Amino acid sequence: MNIKNNVLKVLSGEESDITPVLSVTQIAIVEAMEKTDVYWPEAHINADMMAILGSSLHELAGLECARIPFCLTVEAEAMGCTVDLGNIERTPQITETPFRTASDIEVPTDFLNKGRIPVVLEAIKRLKEDYGDTLPIIVGITGPFTLTGHLLGVENMLRDMKMRPGDIENAIDNSLDACMDYAEAISQAEPDIICVAEPTAAPELIDPLQFKTIVKPRLEDLANVIRTKKILHICGSSQPIIHDMASIGYDAISVEENVDIAKAKQDLEKGGKVLRVGGKVMSMGGETSSKIVGNISSTQTLFRGSTEDVKEEVKKALSAGVDILAPSCGLAPRSPIANIKAMVEARNEFYDKIQ
Repeated sequence: MNIKNNVLKVLSGEESDITPVLSVTQIAIVEAMEKTDVYWPEAHINADMMAILGSSLHELAGLECARIPFCLTVEAEAMGCTVDLGNIERTPQITETPFRTASDIEVPTDFLNKGRIPVVLEAIKRLKEDYGDTLPIIVGITGPFTLTGHLLGVENMLRDMKMRPGDIENAIDNSLDACMDYAEAISQAEPDIICVAEPTAAPELIDPLQFKTIVKPRLEDLANVIRTKKILHICGSSQPIIHDMASIGYDAISVEENVDIAKAKQDLEKGGKVLRVGGKVMSMGGETSSKIVGNISSTQTLFRGSTEDVKEEVKKALSAGVDILAPSCGLAPRSPIANIKAMVEARNEFYDKIQ
């Protein structure tokens, strides 16, 4: 089996050899750093090290992808924010922003040359040299709504959505310009998948109507400039917005453990006439992605659970019909390699049992 082709088949709506097991979110863990002698924070700013660490769980645990970078602060830093790169156990964090109001936000003319953007683009090239024909290369980017929250502060943004909605929408549009520029540059480097992460759009933070009217149109615009396979990841209890997530134009949606996979697949198909065309679901609500990625708990099962806990949760997700098996969100740095291996082993055992 060619791992890359198998993943791309799933995202294209074709029959696959076996359900892929990979991660569309943060993939680096301390145990892998120790085994490769490549560590944070250096791997955030060095393309060779980023590529090694981004592929480490493929080499050490059989995960079926390479995935970079390791945080959601790359774009904000290039926009002018100050970032603390963290340490071996902590991802980069924004410590200061130059933007005081929504109207302050604008994209620097040299945006693509600033901060760690050139490092990410170079790391893609290194990964393609090593794995281009065999392994899917996934690059994560920040969605425009989440980026705006990084630039203004999430609390300030959510407050101003009520007090100054027009200003915030203009700010999100300016953030969208930055996201589109970055996505186009990544697309030109030709990875296999771009994963857009919009954690701030979770239903715990904004209601489903705000997602539909404010976030969704911008994610559609972003999808239109991405010239690779594309996945949308939203954290939290995203069940209420599943249909909207899936109708934006991404090849798959990535969800956390709070989402019931079987119910989510039913939600995508219910209502009005339903036709399947090329692996897509066509309904009264428009075209929806039928591919769901997830949703093995990264904060509990993969981080704190036993290998048997992992295998039990994996088999439950596969039985529910998950299309691509993956951690529910970014891996905790102290997650054990044994638990990542258990994901792959459980997938294999599941298929051995049904054959």
